[in-house]
Amino acid sequence: MDMSRIEKIDDTRWTVLMGPGEHRAPVILFGTESLLLAMDDKVLEQILNTSRLPGLAGSAMTMPDAHWGYGFPIGGVAAFDAERGGVVSAGGVGFDISCGIRTLRSNLSVDTASPDFERLADELFSRIPAGVGEGGETLLFPGEIRQVMEGGAAWAVREGYGIPEDLDFIEEKGRMGGAQPDHVSDQAVKRQQSEMGTLGSGNHYLEVQSVERIYDSEIARAFGIFSGQILVSIHCGSRGFGHQIGTDYLMRFAKSASRWGIVIPDRELACAPIRSSAGQEYIGAMNSAINVALANRQMLALIVREIFGRIFPGIELRTLYDVSHNTCKEESHRVGRNIRSLWVHRKGATRALGPGHASLPEAYRPFGQPVFIGGSMGTASLILSGIAKSESLSFSSASHGAGRAMSRHEALKRFRGREVKKELESRGILVRSHSFRGLAEEAPEAYKEIESVAEVTEKAGLAKRVALLRPRVCIKG
Repeated sequence: MDMSRIEKIDDTRWTVLMGPGEHRAPVILFGTESLLLAMDDKVLEQILNTSRLPGLAGSAMTMPDAHWGYGFPIGGVAAFDAERGGVVSAGGVGFDISCGIRTLRSNLSVDTASPDFERLADELFSRIPAGVGEGGETLLFPGEIRQVMEGGAAWAVREGYGIPEDLDFIEEKGRMGGAQPDHVSDQAVKRQQSEMGTLGSGNHYLEVQSVERIYDSEIARAFGIFSGQILVSIHCGSRGFGHQIGTDYLMRFAKSASRWGIVIPDRELACAPIRSSAGQEYIGAMNSAINVALANRQMLALIVREIFGRIFPGIELRTLYDVSHNTCKEESHRVGRNIRSLWVHRKGATRALGPGHASLPEAYRPFGQPVFIGGSMGTASLILSGIAKSESLSFSSASHGAGRAMSRHEALKRFRGREVKKELESRGILVRSHSFRGLAEEAPEAYKEIESVAEVTEKAGLAKRVALLRPRVCIKG
């Protein structure tokens, strides 16, 4: 990233100097100088474009893991006030609406489980549908898809995919209100009919992990985490359903921008006034996709429980938490002296509520929301907890991963999938994938150093580190 216009606020916050005659909201970049220098210049261009959109409240922000995305940078956070002409942007949510992480905690230790990792890897790979366009075990009719759109994980639990207790540990208790299936295209519904309970491709994964390090023992106990424990993380979203909704509304917004008097600095930032009919219809469709993603992860969790139950009789796999990192939600936040209702876009950024928030599970309320920073096959993942300070700093938002250090195209030139798999297995990490190309694109070296990202996330006051996890088995598309 070109640092010539960037001014340091403190060790983890930076701002971008205003040019002559420039009209935009402030920009805050979270990270160290080394992390910013490692970012593509496109990140700066995209967050500056975001800061020029109407009705933006506070600052447009990038998290420490930010990298180039579609319209908004991945790792971008921006909040808009509907009463002040604020907009909703499909590019600010992303195509994989409600992509997120569900983490399950077990009563199993790594020493007990490790002799069965090979069998576990093979059975998970045989049962978990993964890959581009890969269908699942469940084929739903359009009317059933409508029920998923309205019910989310709560629908899945009613259908036998898990237990009611799961819902207490999912954002929105497993069901996002405000879904409007009537504003979802037939094409989106068609794409999702065979994709429920599937993982997808790209950076999505299902990973068996062990707790290697605990940073905060009190919060770890509250989350049910102990040293050497086996956890399972499921990283996926709304699949082709969300992608189709994003495509449908980006085209619609781009065609209508001039009618609303909106000057779009980049066509990829096509947006609509929140109070417009198009804006409201997108929000209703997006909320439908959030519910599809929550149901999808709920269904995958059941498959995981069935496989673990066969291999490790008597095992318990409870939901630690499930939270998305590609959403736009209406939330109350303080801006200056006033509490305002804002539409917070988090694209490749996770919600990170602090202690005391009413929407948190009672067991977690004194400690803050579990926050997941996911790794990439050979790298660690981290569990953090939300802290009160992040509400004023970042609208209660934090990093969601390490962030790419190189494009997929560059990774393909530098790495070979077979070699990546072999190297990981030499380190005791069992990888199963349908695509060697995908393994090359997702090589651990293609990402920034995740422990540095987590450390900076904590130093910046966005979330507090609780535990570090190491991959043991990884299922990829």
